[in-house]
Amino acid sequence: MTKLLTKVFKKASELPDNLQDQFAQEFLDELVWESRWGETLAKSRDKVDQLAEKAAKEYKAGRTRAMGFDDL
Repeated sequence: MTKLLTKVFKKASELPDNLQDQFAQEFLDELVWESRWGETLAKSRDKVDQLAEKAAKEYKAGRTRAMGFDDL
């Protein structure tokens, strides 16, 4: 275990039991989500590559424009 993770768990151990349980559940949920995201990304890598290639072609052809989040 890394020093930082040890520090986090030590700090969490100082919380009341109900907050420790809440922290633990949120941490576990995040680990599951990250695992699922990794699997989803791995399964869709070909599609992501195709979309990136299409976007690059459209950019090079001048069919794109810069936009910020407020422009969407």
